[in-house]
Amino acid sequence: MDLNERIDKIKAGGKAKYHQANREKGKLFVRERIQLLLDTDSVFQEDGLFAESEAEDLPADGVVTGLGFVNGRKVAVIANDSTVKAGSWGIKTVEKIIRMQETAGKLGLPLFYLVDSAGARITDQVAMFPGRRGAGRIFYNQVQLAGKVPQICLLFGPSAAGGAYIPAFCDIVVMVEGNASMYLGSPRMAEKVIGEKVTLEEMGGARMHCTVSGCGDVLAKSEDEALRFARRYLSVLDEAQGEAPELPNGKDLGSLIPENPNAPLNMYQVIETLVDADSFLEIKELFAKELITGFARLNGKSIGIVANQPIIKGGVLFPDSADKATKFIQICNAYRIPLLFLADVPGFMIGSQVEKAGIIRHGAKMIAAVSEVTVPMISVIVRKAYGAGLYAMAGPAFEPDVVLALPSAEVAVMGPDAAVNAVYARKIAELSEAERAAFIAEKTAEYQAEINIYQEASELIVDAIIAPEKLRQELETRFTFYEDKQKTEETHKIYPM
Repeated sequence: MDLNERIDKIKAGGKAKYHQANREKGKLFVRERIQLLLDTDSVFQEDGLFAESEAEDLPADGVVTGLGFVNGRKVAVIANDSTVKAGSWGIKTVEKIIRMQETAGKLGLPLFYLVDSAGARITDQVAMFPGRRGAGRIFYNQVQLAGKVPQICLLFGPSAAGGAYIPAFCDIVVMVEGNASMYLGSPRMAEKVIGEKVTLEEMGGARMHCTVSGCGDVLAKSEDEALRFARRYLSVLDEAQGEAPELPNGKDLGSLIPENPNAPLNMYQVIETLVDADSFLEIKELFAKELITGFARLNGKSIGIVANQPIIKGGVLFPDSADKATKFIQICNAYRIPLLFLADVPGFMIGSQVEKAGIIRHGAKMIAAVSEVTVPMISVIVRKAYGAGLYAMAGPAFEPDVVLALPSAEVAVMGPDAAVNAVYARKIAELSEAERAAFIAEKTAEYQAEINIYQEASELIVDAIIAPEKLRQELETRFTFYEDKQKTEETHKIYPM
């Protein structure tokens, strides 16, 4: 067998029956995935092709690693071949992964993990599991690379046992519904060890992780959709301005703001009025929906958006939404993407259930993330910012470059209804029913006068009050001025939540 024949045989992957099984599940071959991820005319400079080539059933040792181009940008790729021992890790698999991580770090390249792996091969455990260049080194390297190069995980199949930490340490995790899963212990193991009977989807399926655990960021309907998302996500991190922007396709912002601060307001519609048409790329759309996080273009330039969503749970912050915001803020800060906060927040949730869930701890992480931001940052009070919600949404004390407010805005320790009840509860209880309504109305009006946004602007609590129809232009202008904000030399990490 000559060299070309050997190469063709290795690149063909595992046995035909495994290829057929994958096709029946709607799964592409690993090399097809790489081809779709990379630019059409991109080379793929592969390393380690001949790993375990002398073994009959281990072509490339079940992982494809190499360099290519996405959107014209150099990238590194690590991709499991599930037709070879179910994509499991052997000695050379681990070494290839480690080497490509090292290459990405040295060259400063975005790193794509195309994951479809049953985990470590038990037969190779002594050689590949515990040592200095064993499997643990993969996760060590991921932490060292965090915040220095983008790490993007596309999950096409299982990511089992210790291998589940690959997506956990990535910036973004895209999961293909129906096929992707991640778990530390399989359903069979759970039944044997703890007596729990559970399906794979319940244990670690794509929809569960994207809606309940928050370990998944994007739920893709197909592999093609997942790969297209990955290309688009990387384009967001590119500082170069894209094509000429299209103007927003939403309604007039002023027409969206209800007079009643507690009336429903769909923040997606607000975002549509501000950003370039069809540019919003949401992260964690299905998780902690009371908070919206995503990227967009403003006059062709990338920004990150953190926005309360009042139509879901009133926009109140919960432990999960605080975690969601924290990771997103860290990503924007690490890759120098300006941040826009759109505040319409009653504060953090109260009650025994959230206290037991550690809302103070999770809220502190979000506030800490805001405190560490060094990229341009603008906070807009859309309607209300009450209590510690003001802090979490980049209020004045957290060094935003500017705090803007719409004429509908209120900034206060708490809303008027709660404040009047807190201060006058005993007095209200003593009044007759006929007197009570008039007293509450009087005190509410007094409180609202105190937190009037023009009064707060006169005290320099907010820097400017902007008419809704002028907000987009205001943001464009200010972000242009702030883009020269001095960069810090500090290393910004992205910590798994």
